Amino acid sequence: MASINKVILIGNLGKDPEVRHLEGGVAVARFPLATSETFKDKNGDRQERTEWHNIVVWRGLAEVAEKYVKKGQSVYIEGRIRTNSYQDKDGIQRYSTEIVADNMTMLGGRSEGGSAQGSGNYGNEPSSANTGSSNGTSQNKSGGSRPATFEEEPDDLPF
Repeated sequence: MASINKVILIGNLGKDPEVRHLEGGVAVARFPLATSETFKDKNGDRQERTEWHNIVVWRGLAEVAEKYVKKGQSVYIEGRIRTNSYQDKDGIQRYSTEIVADNMTMLGGRSEGGSAQGSGNYGNEPSSANTGSSNGTSQNKSGGSRPATFEEEPDDLPF
């Protein structure tokens, strides 16, 4: 029987991504992501519950996160759940669960410089191929933003 390990999240970064560069220049970024749900309790009062997720992105996607993603920004994440086990300093077996992201799209809101948009699927694990795409925005004459056309995109994009 086939199995599926797929996670889709939309949430806000709890802090700026922490990026490390491993042997061979492979980048890995980690950051916490908060997702919230609202519901009414048995008394009819509105309650909010926030869940924190540990996100891991690799290679080009990690470099994009390092340059463009900041604390408080909304992002869309697609990936899979991975659980790691380790022994702490007292010899006790511990577990950590993280989301290994294959795709990340920056959403508008909560960023200081206005809304940022972009996406990428840049190869995640060291065995993945590097492929990618991005979405930009351009200012129109009325001051609003619209999707950039291919001809308007600058040639010096970092990805």
